[in-house]
Amino acid sequence: MEEREARTLSPYACLSRDSRGRRREEPQCDIRLAFQRDRDRVIHSKTFRRLKHKTQVFLAPTGDHYRTRLTHVLEVAQIARTMASALRLNENLTEAIALAHDLGHTPFGHAGESVLSELYPGGFRHYEQSMRVVDILEKKGRGLNLTYEVRDGILKHSKGRMEVLPDDLAGMPSTREGQLVRVADIIAYVNHDLDDAIRANILDEESIPNDIHNLLGKSNSARIGAMVRDLITNTAPNGGEKLIMSKPVMTAITDLRSFLYENVYEAHRVHDDFIKGQKVLRELYYYFQEHDEYLDDSIDYAAETSRDRKVCDFIAGMTDHYALETYTNIFLPQPWSVK
Repeated sequence: MEEREARTLSPYACLSRDSRGRRREEPQCDIRLAFQRDRDRVIHSKTFRRLKHKTQVFLAPTGDHYRTRLTHVLEVAQIARTMASALRLNENLTEAIALAHDLGHTPFGHAGESVLSELYPGGFRHYEQSMRVVDILEKKGRGLNLTYEVRDGILKHSKGRMEVLPDDLAGMPSTREGQLVRVADIIAYVNHDLDDAIRANILDEESIPNDIHNLLGKSNSARIGAMVRDLITNTAPNGGEKLIMSKPVMTAITDLRSFLYENVYEAHRVHDDFIKGQKVLRELYYYFQEHDEYLDDSIDYAAETSRDRKVCDFIAGMTDHYALETYTNIFLPQPWSVK
């Protein structure tokens, strides 16, 4: 399998046999390549399963078709693998990074990230928490022991509102596969968040700026297809040496991101729920500073780990539902029942 990778993949792909290895040495698997093992470890982790009950945009959604953090990473993986396949990059590495990149996300999406950044000394960033998950928190403190390349892709996937493909690659993932996931992440979320906003009647298709419609299309699938095709056709001539998107399409993507910030992420209905979610996490954070009964005691923390760090890890790992249930049990009176 390693020989087949060497024969068929691009010269710019990261080969499994060239991995810089794991934090702790371990025997190779006889039936799976290194990055396949990483992907499998992520999928079988408890943190990955909890993503199904974590907010993408709409807090604790009850509608069957709204995205969650789990469906987000699955869509990122699909988009990234499509591009990796066309460019002859390593699909296993690409998928492993895509599936793991948001393991550290908090309940209530970026609202939760914001409040933990406010409360935890030194701040909180979800991509750094994703690294804590794979390095420490999973498997009761042993972590998943992933390869360097997957960990590098996780740590450097986040863009915020910065450039997606900057000329200066200093802060970018070291592999083309990691860089590809960074692009696939924004392609996925600007499209599925738009789709969910239309489903929630916050937007309608006609409210999308005409220049985006005219360039990318008037449906979710058309827009994704246009973005993916643009990266492939502009990158293929250089064999994957440098990921390239045309200026009009990249501008359309960043314009769509700005449109979503103004009309969805900071819209009244969505923002009000985020403020409530932040209140829930803030009060839980203060409560756990003084009470141990809810904290996870299964993780074998280093002796010097602070109380703040343990509380932050616990809250970041909560699902929306568990955070709300825990808050209710702690702070709200329960109906009296006589049996």
